[in-house]
Amino acid sequence: MQSSNIGRYLAQGINTMRQDDPALYDILEREHERQMNTLSLVASCGGTDASVMAAAGSSIVNVTAEGYPGNRYHAGCAYVDQAERLAIERARRVFGAAYVNVQPHCASFANHIVMQSVLRPGEAILGLALDQGGHLTHGAPVNLSGRLFASHTYGLAADGLIDYEQLRAQALQHRPRLIVCGTTSYTRVIEFDRIRAIADEVGAFVLADITHIAGLVVAGLHPSSIDAAHFTTTCTFKQLYGPRGALILMGRDADSVSDDGKRTLAERVQSAVFPMMQGSPEVHTIAAKARAMGRLLEPGFRELARRIRSNADALAAAMAARDYEVIGGGTDNHIVLFRVHPHINGLVAQAALESCSILVNKNKIPGDLRGAQVASGVRLGTNTAALRGFGAAEMALSAQLIDTVLRHTSVGPQGEVLVPETVRDDVIGAVRDLCQRFPLPYAALDRHADHHAAAHAAREFA
Repeated sequence: MQSSNIGRYLAQGINTMRQDDPALYDILEREHERQMNTLSLVASCGGTDASVMAAAGSSIVNVTAEGYPGNRYHAGCAYVDQAERLAIERARRVFGAAYVNVQPHCASFANHIVMQSVLRPGEAILGLALDQGGHLTHGAPVNLSGRLFASHTYGLAADGLIDYEQLRAQALQHRPRLIVCGTTSYTRVIEFDRIRAIADEVGAFVLADITHIAGLVVAGLHPSSIDAAHFTTTCTFKQLYGPRGALILMGRDADSVSDDGKRTLAERVQSAVFPMMQGSPEVHTIAAKARAMGRLLEPGFRELARRIRSNADALAAAMAARDYEVIGGGTDNHIVLFRVHPHINGLVAQAALESCSILVNKNKIPGDLRGAQVASGVRLGTNTAALRGFGAAEMALSAQLIDTVLRHTSVGPQGEVLVPETVRDDVIGAVRDLCQRFPLPYAALDRHADHHAAAHAAREFA
């Protein structure tokens, strides 16, 4: 009865929107269709299972639930409590964590929460520089993390790997209260234990942002930060294929008494999430996180993670074979970062590829003289490609299509991005064929559907 009620509720919602708000319904339909027929190599994307989306769209969204399970500020939270406890228990199993907070709305905010839990304004932090692969929330001057705290950076050595000696020298010089590691475009293994040793030497906490490697960590394909760092954060989409949201995780340090001599580090994080930084959590998203964590516990996820890694290696090799400079010489995760050829820039490359149904993002590369809005590089990722079931042959074809577009791209006198029509048509056709041969898992649900599917579903559940 409960599952039938949920199904009827969701089907009715879609049918009502189609009838009462056709403009919005059409936008959402066209967006869904776009995802089905474009080659997404955007590293910050993944794909959300239909069951996860169903949880996020369920009626649990109507509950206000400030606080934590068993200690809410509102009545009516019995099932919300069960959903949150389930999400926590599953996330602990997935990551081997001692403590998990499932309430953060996004990974950027999770990073800020950790900082607020242990730092005072003006204290020093040390993070990977933005153009070296770090993230805005790791201390970039334009971000709140760089405005509230005295931000210092470390970078990469000539071989494209993190310069741990420079990191140590910076730590000894600035004595940061927090060292941030993790990446948004760094492609190699992060040595969390080595960073922790440096932090211990200077009395710093370690925050590991594993957003781009979380799935690989879960599958044992990248070293885990859970016990090496004091705090670990990750989003729950990208490589975990869940809803938009985040987790804060802790390992062996969770029950350590903090420097205030009163609370454990886990307790400080708990109170930093609520009531310091957030009010009522997104309980529907927490339910969706529980479903996503359940999927990660299934045996098939390891195979998906292995495909993420092997596809990234194949893509990096294929781009290098076509005379592109692959930053770092390759990849140890899912990210492939390359320098565009001199006749264009990253912004032009992104626009040209999008016009041909290939989605990427412009990205700064080490030593980049261009700003972030233009950039000299392009970042690729294999999360969505792996979800489609691509293998080495499909990654080689993807590289070929990218190269075909970029070699024929030029910039007009008014700054317009120009791709010959014949090239564009050929590439769009090849992309569509590739996407149809390897559909997204949630594409199969709609392959034979029409605009009356929602009404049919509503009648079925009724």
